[in-house]
Amino acid sequence: MTTENPAPPRRRRPLTGPLLARRLLAHAATYLVLAVAAVLTLGPFLVSVMTAFTSTQQFAQQGPLSVPAPPVLDSFLALFSPEAGPDGFVTPVVVTVQMVAVILVGQMVFSVLAAYAFAQLRFPGRDLLFWVYIATLMVPQVVVVVPLYLMMSEVGLRNTFWALILPFVLGSPYAIFLLRENFRGVPGELMDAMRIDGAGTLRLLWHLVVPLNRPIIVTLVLITVVTHWNNFMWPMVITSGPEWRVITVATSALQSQYNNNWTLVMAGTTLAMLPLVLLMVVFQKQITRSVGDATLR
Repeated sequence: MTTENPAPPRRRRPLTGPLLARRLLAHAATYLVLAVAAVLTLGPFLVSVMTAFTSTQQFAQQGPLSVPAPPVLDSFLALFSPEAGPDGFVTPVVVTVQMVAVILVGQMVFSVLAAYAFAQLRFPGRDLLFWVYIATLMVPQVVVVVPLYLMMSEVGLRNTFWALILPFVLGSPYAIFLLRENFRGVPGELMDAMRIDGAGTLRLLWHLVVPLNRPIIVTLVLITVVTHWNNFMWPMVITSGPEWRVITVATSALQSQYNNNWTLVMAGTTLAMLPLVLLMVVFQKQITRSVGDATLR
């Protein structure tokens, strides 16, 4: 019995001449496009952070693109000083954290329950009800602002904490759609095995379906936090005065309250986006995994 030795791999001939020049030119063009895209994407954030740590004297003399030398925290301290108002930036931060926390808990609970019902339970009109609800995704938010404002005013909830959370706390069509598609992928054999062991609907949901879909749930948590932390239009419309002002509205108000004090305004914007950057860093593995799972489906 004889064995044939595998053929050695063919060695690529080194590129030379015009072919090498074209390859180098293609690489250079690719990196140039990527560099321009990176500058356009990250540039505004970098300028915001640099300006926030720049002293007002250096900003006035050298402009917004100067590197802080040395970096100072004067603008951040000014946001929480008595000159910035009775509570400075404390009240907007506290109101925003409370609002996002309540909306997050409400949306996750109601969205998971609704998605499980649409994916695994059988009841008349299930699919019709699901698609009618999902169709609301096509309606721009600006269309419902006026009706929502009138409803809140009629029941006396304008300029209250309830007005900030009620339109969003009872689930999200986008979250329900995404969760339903993932919940439908849970193997039926596992569901049947747990039912044989005596598991009810809620036990199946919390001990099987939710753990198997943890990455997409974590991603939805992040999307919900980012969406409502950055929500500007509805809080600006439904609230007035500093009592229930959220951080986006407070940052916008800095521009009129402190005319041309851009170091203070940029300190406010940097403070507003800092929690979101930290969330992205902490949950980046779960986000990558959920995107990979969605790609393989």
